Amino acid sequence: MENNKKRKVSSLRKKSVSVVLIAASVLSILAVSISGVFYSYNMFNHYKKLAEQLADTSASLMSAEDIKRYYDEVKQIEPYDDDKYNNDEAYRAEYDEKVNAIKDEKYQQMLDTLFIFEDQSKERNDIEYIYVQVIEGDKVTYIFDADHTEDRYQLGTVRPVSSSLNDTNNLENGIPAFISNNPDDGWLCSCMRPVRDSDGNPVALVGVDISMSKVVTDGIVYFVTLIGIILIAVGLLILLILKGTASALVAPINRLSEAARSFVEDKGEASKERSAISRLNIQTGDEIEILCDSIKQMEHDINDYITNLTAVTAEKERIGTELALATRIQADMLPNIFPAFPERNDLDIFASMTPAKEVGGDFYDFFLVDDTHLAMVIADVSGKGIPAALFMMMSKILIQNAVMSGKSPADALMTVNNQICANNQEEMFVTVWLGVADLESGLLIASNAGHEKPIVKSSDGDFEVFNDKHGFVIGGMNGLKYRNYEIQLEKGSKVFLYTDGVAEATNDANELFGMERTLDALNKCKGETPKTVLETVKKTVDEFVGSAPQFDDLTMLCFEFGGRENGLTIDATLENVALAMDYVGEKVQKLPFSSKAKNQLEIAVDELVSNVARYAYGENTGDVNICVNNDEKGITIRITDSGVPYNPLEKADPDITLSAEERGIGGYGIFIVKKTMDDIRYEYKDNKNILTIRKDFDNQ
Repeated sequence: MENNKKRKVSSLRKKSVSVVLIAASVLSILAVSISGVFYSYNMFNHYKKLAEQLADTSASLMSAEDIKRYYDEVKQIEPYDDDKYNNDEAYRAEYDEKVNAIKDEKYQQMLDTLFIFEDQSKERNDIEYIYVQVIEGDKVTYIFDADHTEDRYQLGTVRPVSSSLNDTNNLENGIPAFISNNPDDGWLCSCMRPVRDSDGNPVALVGVDISMSKVVTDGIVYFVTLIGIILIAVGLLILLILKGTASALVAPINRLSEAARSFVEDKGEASKERSAISRLNIQTGDEIEILCDSIKQMEHDINDYITNLTAVTAEKERIGTELALATRIQADMLPNIFPAFPERNDLDIFASMTPAKEVGGDFYDFFLVDDTHLAMVIADVSGKGIPAALFMMMSKILIQNAVMSGKSPADALMTVNNQICANNQEEMFVTVWLGVADLESGLLIASNAGHEKPIVKSSDGDFEVFNDKHGFVIGGMNGLKYRNYEIQLEKGSKVFLYTDGVAEATNDANELFGMERTLDALNKCKGETPKTVLETVKKTVDEFVGSAPQFDDLTMLCFEFGGRENGLTIDATLENVALAMDYVGEKVQKLPFSSKAKNQLEIAVDELVSNVARYAYGENTGDVNICVNNDEKGITIRITDSGVPYNPLEKADPDITLSAEERGIGGYGIFIVKKTMDDIRYEYKDNKNILTIRKDFDNQ
């Protein structure tokens, strides 16, 4: 066994030679590249130093005093105009004549010196241009330009100063050598040195441009040749590597690949005969042989895995089908048709449940105990999934049976708790809030078994948490007693019930939605229907949670009490008019009417009830009903009697332009009511006279 291991290690070392060769090629390329960089760096530095030396030599050949004199004389000539000089022959002849008058023998000697220096340096150093400039402000004036072509700048030629000369330091010390490339002149190495007077002050700059075109061309040829040699060497090396690895690595791997492909394609025939992998026999004496043995073992494991996976998949599909059925059953167990009581206007209710898994442990329920009592339930079972759903359905049925048998909420919870505790080996429990609302009086009797506190909104107020007293959870301990408590609802009051999935909804930052955000969401839509209230809260929770997963069921229920306003019913006598006025006055006193508007309402009630007492029943005695309803805009008062049909609105209004004797008596009371109320209507329905008056808050 040890000899076999040594043979394998030795074989791998031989194969590692290929990797070493490739690494050597990479290092060779890297070394050549670095040498090329150094070559370019050294060549450019050589030409920069050469340009500086030539510029220093040229500056030493110049006379600062003469240059200054030429510049001062040129400045006396009419300012140089480049456009005129190039386009106007008369101007150019006149300007050249003036400039030539300035040129003396000394000037020609210095220019010839520059030409000689340039010509001597051109063959050795490829010097392209030598020129002398004087800079003042934003303009540069040429004094000398040693250019053999006709494009040379004459004495006095003015050009805008370049950005490189704007710095005062550059004027003092010149410009260090730099490499540039432009379409007209190609690659140049340029340098400028100052010409100083006897006091050491710079008078002008001598510029030298050396052509770098040959250097660049030689460099390109060098790099192209170098790259070609490297490519040829790498190509030959790759051929050697390919030839060496083809038999040692590629061929066995291809056999493995073909066998693996055949195993996948012929999987259905695997049980009839041995697969290509099983028949494969690779003896390379290295890791490829080990790989072949591993693939054979993998084939055996895959066959076992596929067999098990087929069984597991079938079971998972069966469970998925059952979960989908359980979800539908659970949804059908809860009231899910809305509006729930479309024929009634004394209540509005809406509920929703969004489970965290396929099925959840939360549930809600509502049902009419009788024609005037509505039961409402919201609960949260411990745990999630199928067990919680089963426990939920059992709890729901038990609670409904207890309430329908006539028990109060507290007694119903006690009964259900004892029934569950009698056979609760899994020790599951459920928190429950149970309430029964009297749809006549608005009295809500409720009991709480460890559930969230209800949130209640009065008819004209905000949603607020109702701090009720909690009992222990259902299923926690046998023999527990629960307490009833009361909430007096008014017309327009709302009750919001929920599970902890609302307040404990969590976002990506691990923040809880919380009770404060819940109340804010509720109060933003406090005037809306229960359906809109729940949709608003759900949307707000979803926006807060964002992409975070839902960890708990989200269940909500909202009930709005529509109320049945019976009003005040009294005998229609003049003695009872005061009772009607007191009744209305008590209702009006809480509303935002002015004193004048309140008096107008009392006068209207006095007049209308008095009319019923005098004329509705003749010699007999009947009753009159006064019903008061208010909303956000004002108050509506309805006066109903069962007397003879009579519409007081048909009586013509008195002519107030006549004198009192001419007008006579009668008709003034109903006329005043018409003038002071915003609306007055009469109808005769179900053998009753119904007179309705309306007074708005903003018309006082």
